[in-house]
Amino acid sequence: MTLDLFTATERRDEPLADGAWVLRGFALDIGQALVEDIHAVAEQAPFRHLVTPGGFTMSVAMTNCGQFGWCSDRRGYRYDQIDPITGKPWPAMPPRFARLAAEAAAHAGYPGFDPDACLVNRYIPGSRLTLHQDRDERDGTQPIVSVSLGVPATFQFGGNERAGPKQRVPLVHGDVVVWGGPSRLAYHGVLPLKEASHPLTGEYRFNITFRAARWKAEG
Repeated sequence: MTLDLFTATERRDEPLADGAWVLRGFALDIGQALVEDIHAVAEQAPFRHLVTPGGFTMSVAMTNCGQFGWCSDRRGYRYDQIDPITGKPWPAMPPRFARLAAEAAAHAGYPGFDPDACLVNRYIPGSRLTLHQDRDERDGTQPIVSVSLGVPATFQFGGNERAGPKQRVPLVHGDVVVWGGPSRLAYHGVLPLKEASHPLTGEYRFNITFRAARWKAEG
């Protein structure tokens, strides 16, 4: 399969690890609509740069939609139903988001995925996401679904140990990564974004990550 600067040229499933897949071009047909939905969410809950418990400001700007939003400050990492900036509940998850998450998860072998949290990241040239595990969710049996839009990026995906070997995976507009099962706690991150421009997003890369934050408590 050929990847150009902006998009996957065809849909294709690529195994990433046990329980993890890259679904090339899976969101391509609705990419523009997804970007429009992101802007609508950000009008209600503006992008912001969170602070880690150690006091470092993240280079990636973030916002949330859905029942729960992922938050970080000097008190720690957590999910909350209230946006700490606006004092209001997070915007509702757009129906298109929820459908895409469920369809991608089912396609990768995780039927019945019903996310209640959606984290939206906005990257500019030079911003990055350090290696980490998604482990703040109460039920680790549910997968993570991650959608790439806009400028290309290099995704790092490893195992359950931070120091283990890692793959470098190029991701372009419309690609979706799904991981769960044996790979649910895999370390992953994004290398510093290179300068580029995309017709729909300009210099930005957007990433939409779907999670079942309170599945066990509410299920």
